[in-house]
Amino acid sequence: MVLRLVLGVIYTAMALGQLAAFGEMPEILGAYDVVHGAAARALAVLLIAGELGCGVWFLARPRSAALAPVAAYTAVSLVWSALAVQGYARGLTVDNCGCFGAHLAQRLGPAVLAQDALTLLYAALLLRGVRVARREHSDRTRSDRSIDHDGTAKARTR
Repeated sequence: MVLRLVLGVIYTAMALGQLAAFGEMPEILGAYDVVHGAAARALAVLLIAGELGCGVWFLARPRSAALAPVAAYTAVSLVWSALAVQGYARGLTVDNCGCFGAHLAQRLGPAVLAQDALTLLYAALLLRGVRVARREHSDRTRSDRSIDHDGTAKARTR
């Protein structure tokens, strides 16, 4: 639950920072030399929507076992990580990683790669948590059912 709250704050702040600098986001994303123009603007919209969606959900429902916010978090983390790894591997000079839009700029380097690696580790932990929660729910549901004398499953009353 604490991880979801912390990630909720971070990803909501990321989305708000990018929204505040939305006009600059295509240029910031273009520095990674993967997308430009309308494609960069579309990517910015998708990243912001994913960050805001999972961030607000994590803050509003930190105990939720829903897959949707975890999937959105994972997708956004994968995109940012892929941009950073390919940019760093190609030796690109990226003065602002773009995570917070034009705010809190960080130069692409080992520190950004380490942060991205952590987001992927957290994604794995969140995905595992959803899987475990669903399995436990399924086990509880199964144990709450009994077989009636005619062989049909009947929900047990408490």
